[in-house]
Amino acid sequence: MTKPSLPDLLHAAVSAVGGTERPGQVAMAEAVAEAIDDNSHRLIQAGTGTGKSLGYLVPALAHGERVVVATATLALQRQLVERDLPRTVDALHPQLRRRPQFAMLKGRSNYLCLHRLHEGAPQDEEEGLFDQFEAATPTSKLGKDLLRLRDWADETETGDRDDLTPGVSDKAWSQISVSSRECLGATKCAYGAECFAEAARERAKLADVVVTNHALLAIDAIEGAPVLPQHEVLIVDEAHELVSRVTGVATGELTPGQVNRAVKRSAKLVDEKTADALQTASESFERVMELALPGRLEQIPEDLGYALMSLRDAARHVISAIGATRDKSVHDEDAVRKQALAAVESIHSVAERITNGSEYDVVWYERHDRFGATLRVAPLSVSGLLREKLFEDRSVVLTSATLKIGGDFNGVAASLGLSAEGVEGDDVPAWKGLDVGSPFDYPKQGILYVAKHLATPGREGTRGDMMDELAELIEAAGGRTLGLFSSMRGAKAAAEELRGRIDNPILLQGEETLGELIKAFAADPKTCLFGTLSLWQGVDVPGPSCQLVVMDRIPFPRPDDPLMSARQKSVEEHGGNGFMAVAATHAALLMAQGAGRLVRATGDRGVVAVLDPRLATARYGSFLRATLPDFWYTTDRNQVRRSLAAIDATAQADGK
Repeated sequence: MTKPSLPDLLHAAVSAVGGTERPGQVAMAEAVAEAIDDNSHRLIQAGTGTGKSLGYLVPALAHGERVVVATATLALQRQLVERDLPRTVDALHPQLRRRPQFAMLKGRSNYLCLHRLHEGAPQDEEEGLFDQFEAATPTSKLGKDLLRLRDWADETETGDRDDLTPGVSDKAWSQISVSSRECLGATKCAYGAECFAEAARERAKLADVVVTNHALLAIDAIEGAPVLPQHEVLIVDEAHELVSRVTGVATGELTPGQVNRAVKRSAKLVDEKTADALQTASESFERVMELALPGRLEQIPEDLGYALMSLRDAARHVISAIGATRDKSVHDEDAVRKQALAAVESIHSVAERITNGSEYDVVWYERHDRFGATLRVAPLSVSGLLREKLFEDRSVVLTSATLKIGGDFNGVAASLGLSAEGVEGDDVPAWKGLDVGSPFDYPKQGILYVAKHLATPGREGTRGDMMDELAELIEAAGGRTLGLFSSMRGAKAAAEELRGRIDNPILLQGEETLGELIKAFAADPKTCLFGTLSLWQGVDVPGPSCQLVVMDRIPFPRPDDPLMSARQKSVEEHGGNGFMAVAATHAALLMAQGAGRLVRATGDRGVVAVLDPRLATARYGSFLRATLPDFWYTTDRNQVRRSLAAIDATAQADGK
């Protein structure tokens, strides 16, 4: 039988989803197929509208060996599993003569735990487990959530939190879920045969395509115990997010509350002397944390060092003691023991990591008005980890609408542990970059406007001239504005100020769930939506409801961000330009994602307005602009107002 050609397969898949074949999509599919055949690596930038999911799914399914697809967002995971994969498999089945299987796999805490549901959750104040359904009043929000979860447990096939609609609070979910450390294991658990997490793993072992998230990919790489099934090909979508997600997984934290919970959970399982030692260490740590001031700790202060050593040693003794004692009077002893052990092991590992000290770690204090102080430790860089764990023994394709920073792939490649393109060595994975472009005509569809006449934004204080400019732009656009702010404080200040100055409704992130806000924004063209980080990347509103995207300032990381400033300093110590490698690259990625909110379909028209003159005047401005879509560029405020008014008039004439 003749092997079906890639163009024929792609054509069948695109037809099945009701799409249009794009040259960029064809080029991407060919590059992915080549990487799989050569067992090599690719970085592929595919602009919005390319149809990149089919661009990698078709060659992956045609290949026939197992493929893992890792994404950053829940929305894309759902799109792949609920829409793209079922349709593509159906379309390719006649030509492939087989029906590839696919499955979704997440971390254990994303699945309902039947043991927790039926046997109870750990209660810190008393021995053993308690029935969380009895403890929560049926009329409280928590009580209602728990009762709904109990009913849902009888009908769900997956036990996956994301299949529960509407969702429940984190507090409610924590009552009926466990981390991998807390899990008893399928062989020891009375509910092991029915376990949702185990069933998901079994489905993944049988699947040709496993869809997962960046966090689980990171856990699989870092912790050494394989979570994902063996695979020959790894495709990382939304790859611009990978480094921050891996950093998040590799970050440890300690809080007095967390340590207290571990003390209470373990106290009844060990002898009094061992329990007292952990209690004393906990109190010392809490005293130190009460005085903690936010910021990086380049040297561990003496009092913190003593407190951490005491915690580490006391936790180690508790871990040994828990393993050596049995107490039949404790209800569901194995579960209580496992959950106590998980809590103490977590404290031990973070205390030991900070105490040992590594030049490759950054340690800092954070303070929260409500929760007090937290001690954090994160890797200075994850590039070595990614180079070692990601690119060995498999072909890796990384794709996103934003991978070329300042005009080339080398910045993102360096963050992933790769050398510059074309440089090869014994332990340096070789890779190729490909920009397949976008089906959109950016110079005709959009304008990049920089408000060069405004004052340079300072760290504090209101920006009266910026507020005036923003109000005038929104009025010229007739609403239709997505306001992207570098801080929640900035978004709130702008919403409060403009609600009193203009007639257009202004929605503010945090006043309603993100999904509801985006739905309301899309439904009414006169409405504006203001917010911060998740809006820079999570809004897909094609059409006339979003014709003006405003960025209040260049989103550099805060100068007092301990991890970013440590990374910047490290680059400088090695002879590089820390500002460009860290701060400017961070800002460029975010701005490219933010600007990408404007043009989502071939008929979209509009303006991206940056209310920060540095994009036009600073030396790094050209680097940032080179990362943005190729919009027509201007600093002429009158021209932009005329353009916005014309776009608004056209939309109104079309009845939109």
